[in-house]
Amino acid sequence: MSELSQDQIWMQRAIELAKLGQYSTKPNPNVGCVIVKDGQVVGEGFHPKAGQPHAEVFAMRQAGEQARGATAYVTLEPCAHYGRTPPCAEGLVEAGVAKAVVACPDPNPLVAGKGVQILKDAGIAVEVGVCQEEAHQLNLGFLKAMATGKPYVRLKVASSLDGRTAMASGESKWITGPEARLDVQHWRAISGVVITGIETVLADDCQLNVRQLPENADLSAAVQPKRLVLDRQGRLPLTAKILEQPESVMVMGPYRAELAALGVEQIEIQPLTDLLPFLVQKYQIYDVMVEAGATLSTAFLQEKLADEIISYVAPTFLGSSARAMFNAEFSVMAEQLRFKLHRVALVGNDVRLNLIPESV
Repeated sequence: MSELSQDQIWMQRAIELAKLGQYSTKPNPNVGCVIVKDGQVVGEGFHPKAGQPHAEVFAMRQAGEQARGATAYVTLEPCAHYGRTPPCAEGLVEAGVAKAVVACPDPNPLVAGKGVQILKDAGIAVEVGVCQEEAHQLNLGFLKAMATGKPYVRLKVASSLDGRTAMASGESKWITGPEARLDVQHWRAISGVVITGIETVLADDCQLNVRQLPENADLSAAVQPKRLVLDRQGRLPLTAKILEQPESVMVMGPYRAELAALGVEQIEIQPLTDLLPFLVQKYQIYDVMVEAGATLSTAFLQEKLADEIISYVAPTFLGSSARAMFNAEFSVMAEQLRFKLHRVALVGNDVRLNLIPESV
């Protein structure tokens, strides 16, 4: 394994900083910045929350006059437009940095190369692509949505060794251990919405919110995901636990005045292929997590809408009468859905597989 260059070392520090905002920046991306002069860090920062200054601003404030002639390491191309904050690219120019190292280009049409161009036009040396893949992982949803108008979809399942998710009666607590259930909270917390089906709500009376974060991260700073229930026949009971925080609940189904009175956002029934870009356009939801039963999970897979499967496998057998993870029926091998193993981790006594669908 080759040694890391100095640029890679400083960029990895910027990536670690960016992760400090992973639960709180939605819908904005996670960004970190490190300003280095004469081999020493003179300023660093991360973007903590939408509406607050960007990472570069915090780093420049800390560096002060020492930013002049320094190198700025930024995990995402500095913004080039006026939004809730002024353009960071112009800020770096005014600070007098001599060089900017950027991990990831920003496909947002408001930025898309313009930030880099502002820096170059000012005579600042610019290098793009250092630790790009690691930085890309920080903002899978944001980057996909900016490039395609569609969110990044993670499909979470928890099963036994024989691929079962619940007993025939519907009993499912608990297949996986407490460490795996805590791990799920991370994936929920980085999501803009958790999608489930009405059958899951009726069977489990689930809340699907974030109740605890790994490594004792600050729960109060986290932006809770919306919870979207697909309920085409209007069966969601008003006593469901998910409605205890109705302002963060969305329901796709027939209009119900009693839900409107609670403050629940109601969405007209539409195909999943239309729902996903709708979530991006209307709600700025870039990361979607699906926690549902076999029917809805299978629909996401068969329509090739899942970008990643997060599969927790518990070392247990539930038997042939237990409920299957998916309910697709294939008759020939050519119909199978294949995946690439992206990551594997031991979580407590369970195994987490992060799987990416193989392209057709």
